[in-house]
This record gives sequence, C-alpha cells and structure tokens, in this order.
Amino acid sequence: MPKPVKLEVSRRRLLAAGTATAMVGVVPGAQAQSQPSSQKPSQRPTGVSFEVNGKPRSLQVDNRTTLLDALRENLSLTGTKKGCDHGQCGACTVIVNGTRINSCLTLAVMHEGDRITTVEGLGQPERLHPMQAAFIKHDGYQCGYCTPGQICSAVAVLDEIKAGIPSHVSADLTASPHLTNIELRERMSGNICRCGAYSNIAEAIAEVAGSST
Repeated sequence: MPKPVKLEVSRRRLLAAGTATAMVGVVPGAQAQSQPSSQKPSQRPTGVSFEVNGKPRSLQVDNRTTLLDALRENLSLTGTKKGCDHGQCGACTVIVNGTRINSCLTLAVMHEGDRITTVEGLGQPERLHPMQAAFIKHDGYQCGYCTPGQICSAVAVLDEIKAGIPSHVSADLTASPHLTNIELRERMSGNICRCGAYSNIAEAIAEVAGSST
C-alpha cells in the first residue's frame, strides 16, 4: 500500500504565493497611475476672466484652484488671508458682486465675469476707505491677520442693512433692519478675531454706519 504524500508548506512560501497572486490585479492599475500628470483631464488649466478691484484679469488655473489661492498666488493680492481653509474664520472674506463670501470655499473658475473686491480694492494707505480709517482710529486690530476679512465683511454688512436684508436675529423679517448691537454682532459672527478686539471692531463699524446715515 503506497504511503501518503506529506505536503509541507512553509509560511514564507505561502506569503510569496499570495503576493504573486495579488500583483496580477495590481500591476495594470500601477501602470495607469504611472502616466504623466499632463494627460489627466482634471489637471489641465482652464481659462477664467473676471474683474478684480476694478481691473479685468484673465487667468489659466487648475479647475481645483480656490478663489482665495487664485487671488493670492496668481494675482499676488495677499491682503486676503488664508486662515482655517474651511470657511470658519472669515479671514478670506472678499466681496463678489456686492455680496461677501468666503473665498476659500469657492473655485476660481466659478466666477467667470464676476466683480471681485478685496481689501486692496477698498482703499490704499494714501487713500483709505472710511472703514479702514475707522479700524485704525478705534484700534480694531492687534495682530492684523483677520483685519482684511473683518473690513470687507463690515463694508458688506452695512450694505446688507441698507438693502433691508434680515439676519437670524431680526425680529421682523418684513421691516427694515437697524444696526443694533445684537444685529452687528450676529452679522459679524463669521469673522473671528483671535486677539479679541471685538469691542473696538464694533465701535469702528458703528462710527462708519452713523456717518453714512
């Protein structure tokens, strides 16, 4: 009677066999990933034209480029700051077609033909916007990092109130809102000041609001 054949499989042989089997399905994918990045459609630059601070600008950008990065990296408008990159701090606030937005949460290619205003477009040292001058007068900043976003947001807040746009704390949605302390703080709540200069910022905005009414 023949003796049974003993099969001895070492751990090393088993691992080697499993790796070889797995590589059969992996290699084609690896070859696809090794293609030059220039062949990937998502990375081909796209043309976009808009108006920035009163001047027409045309760019070639990656489809994934945010408006914030386009302003800072492509147009060298570094007044607009990159803070949290999640739309939570307001440091990147700019004004687009009269409405304030977080520029880190929107793509540059989405703003074809739009009118964009950054803090540089509001005023320059030799000719300050009234809001910029009020921030200086009332010391509405300390480190200054959030200040460009605070100023752009503050300018837009006054325009919102003039347009009769209510906020979450407006008691009557059909009546024209007034710049009360609670209205101001609610509307500016999306702009964080890590230095805590909130009372000075509120005083600066209130002064500009009073002088424009």
